Amino acid sequence: MQSSNENKLRSRDDKIFDAVLYVITALLLILVGYPLLFVVSASFSNPIDVVEGRVWLLPQGFTLEPYKLVFENEKIWSGYANTVFYAIAGTFINLVLTVLAAYPLSRRDLPGQQFLMFFVTFTMFFSGGLIPTYLLVKNLGMNNTIWAMLIPGAIATYNLIVMRSFFQNSIPNELQESAWMDGCNFFRMLWSIILPLSKPILAVMVLFYGVGHWNAYFNALIYLKDRELFPLQLILREILILNQDDMGGGDVGMTERVMLAESIKYSVIIISSVPVLLLYPFIQRYFVKGVMIGSIKG
Repeated sequence: MQSSNENKLRSRDDKIFDAVLYVITALLLILVGYPLLFVVSASFSNPIDVVEGRVWLLPQGFTLEPYKLVFENEKIWSGYANTVFYAIAGTFINLVLTVLAAYPLSRRDLPGQQFLMFFVTFTMFFSGGLIPTYLLVKNLGMNNTIWAMLIPGAIATYNLIVMRSFFQNSIPNELQESAWMDGCNFFRMLWSIILPLSKPILAVMVLFYGVGHWNAYFNALIYLKDRELFPLQLILREILILNQDDMGGGDVGMTERVMLAESIKYSVIIISSVPVLLLYPFIQRYFVKGVMIGSIKG
C-alpha cells in the first residue's frame, strides 16, 4: 500500500517536473525563434514597413529587391567566396593540427605529459596580448595575406583539451596496446584505429572550428587591408554598422538609401547564415555524442 502511494506521488512529481520543463523549453524556443523569424520576415519586407516597425511575424509588402541587390553586388560575392575558403582551409588546418597535438598528449606513456599539459592549459588564461600578436604576425610576413586568417588561430586550446579527453576516455587502451604488439606504429594507429573511432569528436571540431571561421571578422579587421581578401562578415559589418554600401547607386536619396540598407542587412544575415544552418543537421547526432563524451568524461 505504501509502495503504491509512493508510485502515485512520484508519478505526480514527474508530471509537474515535465510540465515545468515544457514551459521553460517553450519560453526558450520563443526567445530564440522569434528573432530568427523576424529577420527572415524583415528580409522579405518592404524597407518602409521595416523601418516604421510594422513587421512583427509575417513579411509586410513582400519583395525580393534586397536579395536581388545583394546577389548583384560583387563585393558580397567576393566576401562570400573568401569566407568559404577561410572556413574550409582553416577547418582543415585546425583539425590536422589539433589531432596531431591531442593524440600524443592523450597517451599516458608520453614523457612529461603533465608538464606539457600545464603549458597548454596556461595559454587559456594568459596570452601575449593583441599588440605582441600583431607584431608577430607582421614580422612573419603574414600581414594582409590569407595566412593571417588561418595560422594565428590554428589550434584552440579548449578544443585541444576536449579532443585529448575524448582520446583518453573513449579509445580503449587495450586496443592500442594490441595494435602496437601487432607491429602498428603510432601514425598507422592514429590513421587506421583512432580516427575511425573518433567520428563524434571530429564532427564536433568541424562544427566548432567551421562556425568560428565563418563568423570571424576581428582578425580580418586587424590584419587585412586589401578589400579583395575581406571575408563576408567584414562586408556585413560595413552594412550593419558603417552603412557603407553602394548597392543603391548614387541617384538614390538619403532616406531611401537608409531604408534600403535596413532591408539589405537582413537579407545579408540570412544569406550568411544559410551554410551553417544546412551543415548542422548532417552532423547533429555526432555533435551531441561528441560533446557529451568529450566534456563530461576526463
